Parts: sequence; C-alpha cells; structure tokens
Amino acid sequence: MDGHATEAGPPDLSAFPVSATVSLQEGHLITLKHGDSFALFDHAGDLGPGAQGFYHGDTRYLSLYTLLLNGARPMLLSAALQDDNAALACDLTNPDLPAASGEAAGLPNDRIHLRRSRFLWDSTCHERISVRNFDDRRRHVTIELYFDSDFADLFEARGAERLRHGTRHAAETGPAEVRLAYTGLDSVRRETRLRFDPTPEHLESHRAVFRFDLLPGERRAFFVEIGCDRPTAACPPQTAFGQALRHSRRALRMVQARRTRVETSNDIFNETLHRAGADLSMLTTDKPEGPYPYAGIPWYSTAFGRDALIAAWHTLWYDPALARGVLGYLAAHQATETDPLTDAEPGKILHETRQGEMAMLGEVPFRRYYGSVDSTPLFIMLAGAYLDRTGDIAHLRRLWPNIEAALGWIEESGDPDGDGFVEYQRKRPDGLLNQGWKDSHDSIFHASGEMAEGPIALVEMQAYVYAAWRAAAGIARQLGQATRAAALEERAARLQRDFDTAFWDEALGTYVLALDGRKRPCRVRASNAGHALFAGIALPHRAERVAQAMMEPAFFSGWGIRTLAAGQPRYNPMSYHNGSVWPHDNALIAEGFVRYGQTAAAIRIFEGLFAAATYVDLRRLPELFCGFPRRRGQGPTLYPVACSPQAWAATTPLALLGTCLGLSFDPVAGCIRFEKPALPRFLDGLTLRNLRLGKGHLDIGFGRAGGTFAHPAGEVAIQVLSRSNGLRAELRA
Repeated sequence: MDGHATEAGPPDLSAFPVSATVSLQEGHLITLKHGDSFALFDHAGDLGPGAQGFYHGDTRYLSLYTLLLNGARPMLLSAALQDDNAALACDLTNPDLPAASGEAAGLPNDRIHLRRSRFLWDSTCHERISVRNFDDRRRHVTIELYFDSDFADLFEARGAERLRHGTRHAAETGPAEVRLAYTGLDSVRRETRLRFDPTPEHLESHRAVFRFDLLPGERRAFFVEIGCDRPTAACPPQTAFGQALRHSRRALRMVQARRTRVETSNDIFNETLHRAGADLSMLTTDKPEGPYPYAGIPWYSTAFGRDALIAAWHTLWYDPALARGVLGYLAAHQATETDPLTDAEPGKILHETRQGEMAMLGEVPFRRYYGSVDSTPLFIMLAGAYLDRTGDIAHLRRLWPNIEAALGWIEESGDPDGDGFVEYQRKRPDGLLNQGWKDSHDSIFHASGEMAEGPIALVEMQAYVYAAWRAAAGIARQLGQATRAAALEERAARLQRDFDTAFWDEALGTYVLALDGRKRPCRVRASNAGHALFAGIALPHRAERVAQAMMEPAFFSGWGIRTLAAGQPRYNPMSYHNGSVWPHDNALIAEGFVRYGQTAAAIRIFEGLFAAATYVDLRRLPELFCGFPRRRGQGPTLYPVACSPQAWAATTPLALLGTCLGLSFDPVAGCIRFEKPALPRFLDGLTLRNLRLGKGHLDIGFGRAGGTFAHPAGEVAIQVLSRSNGLRAELRA
C-alpha cells in the first residue's frame, strides 16, 4: 500500500453485489457485534483469510489474529456464543507435540487446556485467554499471538477491487502495547491499538510471546485489548475486561426489561425466539434518537432505512421502543435537497449510510444514500402503526413535519409523470439499478425475460403508498386536522381504484410485478403481489385469489413462499431474488393473509419457517435460503452469502407470532385485543409476559380449545394471569 492515488476511476461495482467466490457457510464463522463494530472469527477464535476480521466504521481494523501453543495451532474442542450473543467462548487443547530443546519427552495431546473468552464493547474487542495444565507434571508453555491489519474498506473485503490506497504507517511498539495505523485517501487516520496484560516476554510489531511454566492443575490467565481509534485507557486490560463485561450485561438487562417475554410449550421454538431476541439485541445500536437495528452481518452492519423500518414493524408489539428510535433517526436524516449523486430528493427517507474510506471519497455512493423507493412510505406506515400501538401523540406531533415532507415526496418527486403511481430510476450510473426490496440488477423483468427499463412502478410500492396515505390520515385526525385527514383518505381510495385497474392481471390470477417506463406490465408471478395484501390495497376478492396462488407448489416450497414462482422466466432457486425464500417477505405476506381472513395459509407459512429454523445453526433464520422443494428428512438448502444474523430475518418469528395471535392495541380504551387468535400445530400453548400498553402490563396465557383453559369462543382461549393499571385483554372470535 502506498500514498499515491492513481488516475483510475472508481471500482466497477455495478449493483454492488457481494462476492460469492467463497461461501460464508463453509467456515461457519462466529459473529460478535456492538455499536458500529463487528467481528467474524473462526471457531478457534482466530482471524485469517476471506471475510474474517474485526471491523469498525466499515473498515477492517484487524485482519490477522492467530494463536499458537508451543509453536503449533491448538486443536479445537468446541466454540459457542453465549445464549444472549454477548460473548464467544472457544475451548482448545494441545496436539501431540515433540520434545522441545532441553526436554526429555514431548507433550501428549489433551494435556493443556485453553479457553478464549471474548466480547465487543465500545469499539473494543476484549479477550481473556486462560491456560490450565491437566498433566501430572510441570509443563513449559509458550503462547504466541500473531496480528496485523490491512485496514481494508468493507467493500474491498466483500469483493471489490480497488486500485488506490492511502499510506500504511510503521507499527509503534511499547512494552505492552502495539499501534497499527493507516491514513486513507480521505485524510482520516485509522488506528488499531493492541494492549497486553501481563506484559509479554517478547513484543514486536506483529507478534506477542508469553512464556511460563505451569504446575499440575495450575491455571494462568492473560488479557488482550484491541481498540479501534481509542485513546490509551487509564486501567490495565484485565481491569478494563471486567468493567466492560459489567457494562455489557447491564445494558442487556435493561433491554430485556422493556420487552415482552414469550414462553411456549415447544422447547425448540423457545430457543428460536430466544435467538431472535438475542440477535435483535446484538444488531441494535444506540443512536441519539434511540435504539436502531442495523441490517445484518457481515456486509450490512450499518443503518439501512427499509430494513430497520420492517424490523421495527415486525417487533412493534414486542418492543415499541425500537420503532420510536427508527422513526427518530430516519427523520433526523431525511433528505432536504435534491442531489443526483446520492439519489436524494426533498422528503425522501434514507436507504443506507456508510462510514468507510470508499464512501467518504465517493467511490461508492453510500455515505448517505437515498436510492430506496419504498423507505419513504414505510416510514409513514410505521409512524401510524407506532401511534396505534402506543398512543404517543407527542412524539408524532414532533414527527408530523417529516411525515408531511415524506407525503410531499410521494406526490411530487416520487411521481414525476403525475399518473398517481410512484416510480424509481437511479440518478447516477453506478447507483442501485433496482430500488425496491428486491434490489438486485435482474429482479424486475417482463414475461419474456427482458429486463424492465425505468422509471419502474413496483406493485408493492403502490401498496405501501396506499397504506401511507391511510396512516397519515389517521395521524392527522388525532392531531385535530380533520380536513387534511379526509383529503388523505380520498387520495388512498383513488389510488386503490387505479391500482386495481393497472396492476391486476386476470390471466395470471395475481397482480403484475411492476409497470415499466412505457407503462407496460411485467406479467410475472412474484411474491411482491403478496405485499398488496399486507398493505391492504387489495380488493377482498382479489386477495383470496392471490393467497390461493401463493400457497400452490409453484410458489410455496414447503419452507415458505418463493420470491418467484417456479416456471417463471429467470426462475432460479439458488438466485438472490428470483426463486429463493426470504423469511421477512413471508412474514409480511402472512400478515396480509390474516388481514383478509386467510389465517390457515399464514399458519402454514409459520410452520414452514419454523421447520427451517430447526435445521439451521443456532436456530437462526438467515437472510434467505434457496427455494428448492422441501424433502422429507432434509433441511433447507442454504444460500452461500446470506447475512446471518440479519435484522428482518431475526424478527420474523416474532412477527409471525404476533400476526397469528391477532394482536392489536387500543391506547385510549386501555385494551389489548386478540382477533381470532390461532396457533400453529407445533404449539399447544404459550404465555406472554410483560406485554405493555401505556403504564400497564399484562401476563396472558393462550391454549387450544379443549386444553388447559376454558374457551369462550374459537380455537384458542386466553387467560389473563396478571395485570396492572387497569389494562384489559379482549378476545374477538
């Protein structure tokens, strides 16, 4: 690396795909995250080739970190995340080792035990390495740590070729500290600081060596602290380890205290829900406006608009504080001017932010990027749903100018030809070609397989806009703006009529995928049509046909609904958006099914996705998996570069549970309602604890008809176990 820029232009990233030369599934990398830092370790706790590394602010601050025991790599016993994702523990032992110089005999395997305990906190990786001798004689132990940083931008780490780099500085070494540094072409100095406790016997720029003798049964521990752009701490690493661990545990307890707790009759589903909550906690970063879920690890550990809005929607019943934080952050970063370089237009809601060198230099457009057509109506939808959930009119009054600005974008910049439909077309040639949730370059096309040319009006976008008009009307009415509310409701009704005329295709038996720039329909059977049910724009008789079509084998794989029906042009079950199964997509469609009375179909989706989770490591639903048909005795086929954990996949089990329980909230009446609740076959009963509304809470149990509880009506009965502040529960059959 050198400090000389070349005349070469920005890297050709096209639609900025993730490199798929190596599957993330092969190494089963272990993930840790806190704030704007995340790390991908192998099961021994080391960092090596590929995507592995300790990242902060979209830069890899540590690219090599390897431990040797007496000159050899130790053997792995086991490695596991804590159940709450807070820390990683790796158990290792020695292989058979030959006699060292001056020793009479070698070291047989399994005599020395190492435990590496590690967690992230406040842009720092803390590690404790414990070594114990289980042999019956004194043993000499040498621990070597090798380390380095390439300071690669995240887009480089994920596969982009970059011809220009800044200056890498010589390492600075002290008695117990090493500093590695790089100054980028953006003139920002990025620094990795490693501190060791106790002081190593030998320390150089890329290696630390500890030598000691252990008596039989004796244990020795030492600590490593790896900080990103951090000043030298006042306390030694051992003390910092304990302090940071206490802060981490306290923060988790505070989050858990505000959430609803779920206990069910199915132990495996309990594990799935626990993992979902733990992943959501790990992905959430505290912003000045409140908690904000980052999209996913490894490549999307940053603030995305659409992803956070949907994750907050999924968890509104479970933790409404998340929606409040998401709305506040996105309002603070709403576009106020037109900028073709970032796809910004007044009133538009953010798509993505990045902090790395390539983003700062404009080599990628994502420093603050607005190339998402659906984030803006989803913002308004979530604002309305948050008000319905909490009754927090004061917060909505503060957000109302942002909501009005978003509505202005929908009517003006979002609909440049004035036909009533919102379209998108990228403003810069290297921006995202497609700007709905299916944003890969080949996801929007015609029945011939020909790519659609913009401006493109997506089916789900019009549905979201309809729901946004209605949500804004509800907010306006509660703010005392009856005239404005009536105008918004009329706008929604007009869009519903126009939408049905333009997007329904009788021969397909569903809505078309999109209209292209010449208003030609993309006559493709895609899961996008299910979002029309989710948002409520579908006429009832259309909704029934859409639901029936999506539960046919061409769509429903047995694990979930495919993004594209089998037999359609460009169908490929191994593709990103053209035949795969996305959990969050299924959760939204299931919510739409229940809205239109198709609860049995929603239950089938719930059961399919839960079955998939039982086959996946840690019971963690990934971002997506392949759309191959379900086969008896086999799990789903994984997608090679899917994010895991990923926010809207993590929240899917919670969304499906809330949907099938028919949850709704009435803050004015102080009542939580359950509309025709239904349970999947894998659950006989469940209990919700600390379900909050205002200052009250409920603990409430659910059981099948003929089960533990008396049942006044319907298949599922409820029993209030405790309540506070007069909060009521109501069952509607």
